[in-house]
Formats: sequence, structure tokens, C-alpha cells
Amino acid sequence: MSSFPLPLLGFAAYSGTGKTTLLKQLIPLLKESGLQLGVIKHAHHQVEVDQPGKDSYELRKAGAGQVLLASSRHWALMVDEAQEREPVLPELLQRLDDSRLDLVLVEGFRHLTFPKIELHRGSLNKPLLFPADSSIIAVASDSSLDRETELPLLDLNDPPEIAEFIQDYCARFRVS
Repeated sequence: MSSFPLPLLGFAAYSGTGKTTLLKQLIPLLKESGLQLGVIKHAHHQVEVDQPGKDSYELRKAGAGQVLLASSRHWALMVDEAQEREPVLPELLQRLDDSRLDLVLVEGFRHLTFPKIELHRGSLNKPLLFPADSSIIAVASDSSLDRETELPLLDLNDPPEIAEFIQDYCARFRVS
């Protein structure tokens, strides 16, 4: 992933912490700042994007290994893979059109080594991730932490503050 040409930033947290909720708040703020975003979300369960009864679903189920569904506003490529394995983040990154993006946000894949912001809710009584993950570059929490850190501490309930951190991260990426 170190060869990926764009800033890549993940959100690492336990289930129920609010990763998707925060992303839904951050995306409009980052777009307003002029950033073009891509998002990769890992699902731990089988998902069916296409709907039974729809033409594209029926064509795929009839045996087409890839179906590209296109309209004037959207397109989606559905690919059936012969192997049942978890997705691999570097392969997913290669599928994005990085010429149209400034930043890729990743929800999930927290066990991989790439820059991440840890999201922490004290009320969930889950352990902090950053002590065991050196790729965490900041912690966004809704409460004080039970240990010291030199990482930037962000307010989980302040999306504009987190968006500003991400904008600074992108600016540092472009300079390096």
C-alpha cells in the first residue's frame, strides 16, 4: 500500500463505535474543502449489492462473472469471485480510478498497516488500539484516555476538527 499514489487514511475502531456515522459527517465537509474522495468499506459478512429479480442480478446469476450496470448518473461493476476469501486492500485500491481522487478513506481493515485514526468511545469499555498499532496517527475520542500518548487527540464529536486534521494530513502527503 506504500506505493499507492494518494493519501490513504483508515478509521480503526470496534463495532458500534460510529465509524460509518462519522464518515457520513466527514465526507461532505471534506468535499466542501475541494477534496475528491473515494471510500472503501470492508464488510465482515456476505453482502448482495444487486437485487433478486433485477436484470443485472439475473444476468449474473445466469453465469456472467462480471456485470457492469450503467446509467447516466452511476455505474457499478459486480464481479463474482470463484474463491471465498476476505478482500485484500491493495487489490481493492487498484480498482479505484485514482486519477479522479485526492484521498481514499477506508473503513475496516484495522489489522493492516496503513495510516489510521482510531475512534474510541469510553462508554463501550473497549481497550485502546494505538498501543499495539504503530500505524495509528491520531485518536478521536469522546472521553479522556486512560493512558498518555503523543498522538494528536481529536474530539470524536467534532467532525469539523477531524476534517481539518485530515486536510492537514493530505497537505503533508503532497509535500512528502
